[in-house]
Amino acid sequence: MSSLKDKRKEYLTVKDLQKVLDSCTLQLNQIDEVWPNIYIGNVAVAQNKASLLKLADDSTHFDLDVYFKPAADFIHKALKSPGGKVLVHCIMGMSRSSTLVLAYLMIYHHLPLKKALQKLIQKRAIYPNRNFLALLLDMELQLTRKKKTCQIL
Repeated sequence: MSSLKDKRKEYLTVKDLQKVLDSCTLQLNQIDEVWPNIYIGNVAVAQNKASLLKLADDSTHFDLDVYFKPAADFIHKALKSPGGKVLVHCIMGMSRSSTLVLAYLMIYHHLPLKKALQKLIQKRAIYPNRNFLALLLDMELQLTRKKKTCQIL
């Protein structure tokens, strides 16, 4: 029975991640630097507010995961350029934008999701919705499997 309980603790749940997020004591600002040269902000700091408002569907069923790799690639390429800085924004700067930054940290800095969350909440009050957390957990499993497969080869 003990080994079954240990196996269950091996995997994080959305609830586990929400506990990490709930530990954040920061106030929400319009913009914060959450990683060197990466900023998360809300719509007030963006130039084209009307276009952003049209795209502001933070539905619990939105498939943001199709944007994880392209957004991470964009951030990585921008940061590699001389003086490169990136503003990742959405309407509130809490869910969609932070999810894309978390995906970047997981893909390019090989941070586990929980550690990436802990790093960001030291710099900004974020709260990805449950669907986005579940999508990030799925990606973490895929990245872990890929890493294990590469080690075997």
